[in-house]
Amino acid sequence: MAEEIDWDSLTFSLTPTDTMYLTETSADDPWMPGNLRPYGPIEMSPAAGVMNYGQGLFEGMKAYRTSKGRVVFFRPEENARRMQRGADRLKMPPVPESIFVDAVEQCVQANLKWVPPTGKGAMYVRPLLMGSGAVLGVSPAPSYTFLVYVTPVGPYFKGGVTAIDLLISEEFHRAAPGGSGGVKAIGNYAPGMMPSKNAKAAGFAEVIYLDAETHTFVEEVGAANFFCVKDGVLYTPELTGTILPGITRDSIIQLARHNGMEVQETKVSAQFAMAADEAFCCGTAAVISPIGSITKGESKVTYGDGQPGSVTQQLYNQLVGIQNETLEDLFGWLHEVPL
Repeated sequence: MAEEIDWDSLTFSLTPTDTMYLTETSADDPWMPGNLRPYGPIEMSPAAGVMNYGQGLFEGMKAYRTSKGRVVFFRPEENARRMQRGADRLKMPPVPESIFVDAVEQCVQANLKWVPPTGKGAMYVRPLLMGSGAVLGVSPAPSYTFLVYVTPVGPYFKGGVTAIDLLISEEFHRAAPGGSGGVKAIGNYAPGMMPSKNAKAAGFAEVIYLDAETHTFVEEVGAANFFCVKDGVLYTPELTGTILPGITRDSIIQLARHNGMEVQETKVSAQFAMAADEAFCCGTAAVISPIGSITKGESKVTYGDGQPGSVTQQLYNQLVGIQNETLEDLFGWLHEVPL
């Protein structure tokens, strides 16, 4: 039970909660609001499109209990829109934004006792859209399921923000032009598990993927977006269809520009990144992860003294402050969950 959770020992892992949300539709019918049901297994045909051909998408988002006693989402409408773009790419019926937002609200409301206290973590919210109908040929499934489940997670960094060591992958790539790298397709993630595991076994936190065409430009860090700072300018790989348009990424760009910083969305070569003054990656799980070092082949560069750079720390403090409502939400990013 939630009352017995040791909030201080929570990690970023699955803790089954009480309730999930589910709705289904055929390929030809509009989506209708779904229902809450006990969290647990769902029945699916062995010939389901998602299991045979990977016709599926997911989102990752968080609900926070803030310093003002509210429970809020961080920009959930952006998750809804990203899932719609992904649905178009994978030939699935897009879930209307109103149904998506209502679904995540209902699921958090039904599991409120699992939302960690302020500063102890967050409720991770996982929407899934998949081709659940049976199909034998390689074609879109005849029917689809949209579901949402939630789990409490602890802070990604225990005891403060920690710089991580990364390895540039010179053998594997995450995505290619014209592929599905720009959407949150389930099939994008399994191929990264082996390179990631190998990197971790060698003492690194994660891999950096380069572009598949020239093997020159930084694309993503595992499943996170990349930033670096050089001479007071913030650089991040441009959105060309091979990297995921992260919501945290977009928020950081807006925050940095609000701070008066120049931001360049452009091609960022590995050589340029390794000559930067500081670097970090970002995503829903960790918010911002400072990068302490990058290794490429026999070359290794270390940023600063292994501590987060000043720009990295400022952006982290601002973003977390907005999410926890210890700082003003100047951008209108917070979406209150009705209690």
